[in-house]
Amino acid sequence: MVVAASADEGQLDPRQLPSVTLEGWREFVDAAPATCTLLAAHVRDALSSAQRTAYDDRRIAYHSELVIIETSTVRHLTHQGRLLTLLNQRECGARRALIVSGPWASGKTTGIKLLGKVHEQNVRRKYPGQDRIPVVYITTPPKGSPRKLASEFAHFLGIPDKPRHNTTDIADAVCRVLTEARTDLVIVDEIHNLNLATSVGEDMSDHLKYFTEHMPATFIYAGINVERSGLFTGVRGQQISARSVLVRTGPFPYDREWKSLVASLESALRLHSHPPGTLTRNAKYLHQRTGGSISSLSHLVRVAAIGAILSGDEAITRGTLDETIIDHAAETATSHRTDIHP
Repeated sequence: MVVAASADEGQLDPRQLPSVTLEGWREFVDAAPATCTLLAAHVRDALSSAQRTAYDDRRIAYHSELVIIETSTVRHLTHQGRLLTLLNQRECGARRALIVSGPWASGKTTGIKLLGKVHEQNVRRKYPGQDRIPVVYITTPPKGSPRKLASEFAHFLGIPDKPRHNTTDIADAVCRVLTEARTDLVIVDEIHNLNLATSVGEDMSDHLKYFTEHMPATFIYAGINVERSGLFTGVRGQQISARSVLVRTGPFPYDREWKSLVASLESALRLHSHPPGTLTRNAKYLHQRTGGSISSLSHLVRVAAIGAILSGDEAITRGTLDETIIDHAAETATSHRTDIHP
């Protein structure tokens, strides 16, 4: 979503279609980074009450999205994904897959979606004007079945799911469409929902294998701690393990990159009275508050920025950060208190 710089321009609809549909995915790929120009003090002071409200609303919308930071993890995922895609181009046998594993809120979904976005943009530049579907993005259905999994692919493509169609019918239709559309990257998120310790999980695994063998595409999987979810157990798990490259995500250590991440978020702020360098001076505190989670850091800074606009303070201070409540996982992992007293 692009946030307009003009103070009297109408606000764009911030709602986006889900990325698990072709239309929503293309909207994600086409989306430009959020932008917002901070008005000069005299221009801001000259705004009418209605204009001032609209201006603040646009800044709030901007901070709700803020920026997506290209971390070393994202760069590594993008590099590995590109290598495997190139490797698999002329592979006649079992193609290699990429599995992204890590704790919750460690940037897995952000990383794989950015990988898909970069890949699709590269394909569009290489083959302009061609009606291709370079990337498919789906999530593994919880308590799913082979039919539900096949239906996720059909849903992405907009293929009608008719009751009389069995699982094989849906799968064949999906494979035919994706082969004709030259799909070469399939992203399957939430793969931890596939548990090979159950018969349903085994059936879903076999069905995924069917897709990988009938589509000339590279598969990217992502899930929460997949090494402990049962994905690599048994004969099927050993097959997956032997054909996959594993990339782990996790919290960032307190180092130069963490300080750079904090600085990048601070430079993206659009607040009128924020003292430059406040966040970077508190980088160690921010690491302690968030446990090194980029997701929790982004949450903390965005909420604090929106709060600063609503309160009229127009600045994020150490006190503001300390009063801002973020995700429960980060709060309970630190000594920060979230009690509310009258």
